[in-house]
Amino acid sequence: MLKLYIIGLCILVIAILANFIIGKLGIMSWYEFLQQLKDWGPSGLNEVSFLDYLWLFVGYPLVLGCGYLLGNELYQLFTN
Repeated sequence: MLKLYIIGLCILVIAILANFIIGKLGIMSWYEFLQQLKDWGPSGLNEVSFLDYLWLFVGYPLVLGCGYLLGNELYQLFTN
């Protein structure tokens, strides 16, 4: 249970930091992406840039995966 908590906490912190950074860079977050779909419907997909798609479907999952790896390493560090 402790391992799950540490990994979850690391993913959460990494996600918050990533969202802050991409907001400063002007890259679309998942919240903005879903809001655009809600407001514009399927035609809103045409308004999303290649960089936004790259971030949302490649970069963000990789960053969150790194949060998992960090959490796992911290757990190993604390328990060994």
